[in-house]
Amino acid sequence: MAEKFWETTALQDLTQLQWESLCDGCGKCCLHKLEDDETGEVYYTRVACKLLDVTTCRCTKYNERLQHVPDCIQLKPSDLDTFNWLPKTCAYRLVSEGKPLYKWHPLLAKKTKSTRSSTVKKGKSVADFALNEHDVDDLQDHIIHWVEI
Repeated sequence: MAEKFWETTALQDLTQLQWESLCDGCGKCCLHKLEDDETGEVYYTRVACKLLDVTTCRCTKYNERLQHVPDCIQLKPSDLDTFNWLPKTCAYRLVSEGKPLYKWHPLLAKKTKSTRSSTVKKGKSVADFALNEHDVDDLQDHIIHWVEI
């Protein structure tokens, strides 16, 4: 893969492999969100999709996720103008806004022999605080205000 391809290639022109590699594995997009009907403001909860392994922040059925969770959001380059709901640390959002990736991003951390787990190790993921949706009754009881969007 070309070094720092995200700096030289438009998101719409990335290969599928490049697109997928931009994901830092934080799991924040897998958290359930609530939207205020009047203001459009998005509130993150600490409740994760039933398919998210909340320890590793990996989808347990990634390739079949849309079959198991039909309303799972599949990020696509054609949706760039809607990325404002993604956390400010999300590589897709950063690149779409012309900003650099964080040093802990797996594509940059690879140089230090790190892997996708660099996001978890640096405390930039939902690991260890997210709850599985099966363990929660009311999403409103689990709104978090510290995920920056």
